[in-house]
Amino acid sequence: MNELVRQHTALSESDLEWLHLLVSEWQLLSDLSFADLVLWVPTLDGTRYVSVAQMRPNTGPTSYQDDMVGHLVPRGRRPLLDVALDEGRIVREGDPEWREEVPVRVESIPVRREGRVLGVIARNTNLLTVRTPSRLELTYLQSASDLAQMIAAGTFPFPGEASDMDSSPRAGDGLIRLDADGIVQYASPNALSAYHRLGLAADLVGQHLGQITAELAPSRGPVDEALVKLASGYAPREAEVEGNGGVIQLRAIPLKPKGTRIGSLVLLRDVTELRRRERELITKDATIREIHHRVKNNLQTVAALLRLQARRMDSDQGREALNEAVRRVGSIAIVHETLSQNLDERVEFDEIADRVIAMVAEISPGKVTCRRNGRFGILDAEVATPLSMVLTEILQNALEHAFAPGERGSVEVTAVRGEPRADARLLITVKDDGRGLPEGFDPQRAGNLGLQIVRTLVEGELGGTFDMQPGAEGGTKVVLDIPVEPQK
Repeated sequence: MNELVRQHTALSESDLEWLHLLVSEWQLLSDLSFADLVLWVPTLDGTRYVSVAQMRPNTGPTSYQDDMVGHLVPRGRRPLLDVALDEGRIVREGDPEWREEVPVRVESIPVRREGRVLGVIARNTNLLTVRTPSRLELTYLQSASDLAQMIAAGTFPFPGEASDMDSSPRAGDGLIRLDADGIVQYASPNALSAYHRLGLAADLVGQHLGQITAELAPSRGPVDEALVKLASGYAPREAEVEGNGGVIQLRAIPLKPKGTRIGSLVLLRDVTELRRRERELITKDATIREIHHRVKNNLQTVAALLRLQARRMDSDQGREALNEAVRRVGSIAIVHETLSQNLDERVEFDEIADRVIAMVAEISPGKVTCRRNGRFGILDAEVATPLSMVLTEILQNALEHAFAPGERGSVEVTAVRGEPRADARLLITVKDDGRGLPEGFDPQRAGNLGLQIVRTLVEGELGGTFDMQPGAEGGTKVVLDIPVEPQK
């Protein structure tokens, strides 16, 4: 719609925002009218109309099988559009049109904002299934007529009260029509069922909806006056009401077809099961985060015990072995700490990689610098945990064996994430400028514990490949190629 309006019309940005607000609300008008809606806006030169939006009803058959958005029609071809635009009134004159052997009643509703008519809504009703309307349908049509008059007068939609089309109740979920005093004139079967879920034993018709709602939703203090006003339809608001184990979502729409409130529409939906499932998911998420938090704490306790034991060791070799174990446990703890802060089992691995690099770099502070290039991206927990250990082992190996004590150098970790497709891969390179590999060294057979851990995790758990080779300009280069889920 933005592109069509800016390309073909003279409307301002504030006018465009008003049309967006209207389109966010007009599903209700379409459903209450049992009709298709097409929004036509005059072009910049005033000789044509361009259709910028379309809506089909959920309550009846459509009148348009094709998408009308983007169509241009010359002025004069559709006289009802011309009259509605020029005179600023709703136009219902004319006989039904026939489209593919289907009779269609066409009406035009001017869209007014601050006294100016921005465009016209063509309301098209499929008359093929016309029959004697029920009380529900009559209430729908009367409510649609009131809303149409409000659109023509520029009082609907309500500025600053845009609703979420996906979460707000719709006409079919439940509808209550109130008079100016908040007394129920009509309640649809779904609406009545929703109030029975709250504990209502009687009928709604003739009751004051605000008072009934406040009584069914217990509060610790006096009667909730705000809830009474909302359920009475005095202002456009949304709220949820909970009572008797049930939860219903309410949306009030004041009806002012001639400037004075004659009553209100209250749309409602029973969201009891939805909220119950949401609470279960919240509880589950909290439990998972708590588990990760406790695992992290336990791992940190284990690392602290190993660190204490290392300080008591007389053997330098034994002390260093325990310190390596501390770093291995610490890399796993970092992953669980990150998972304890997330709602899903996926982590941003760049942060984890930076923390692992910083942790391992403590082996040679101020002598060998470590840095990261590229992005690992978001990884699943089952990939992040072994990968953090692999990265720890490779960095430890580089810092311990590539440089002599006190020697300065650098280690660079580079990550390249493949294209977002089903066979996406993560290519990781760890390169140092140290002394290089000893002659005849075979990384696939080396008995070093760290390399054994790397081979096992990369090839076994991650399903990737591992290689260690001399660098092109000296030093050593380790290459990991790991399959990963495509980034979303």
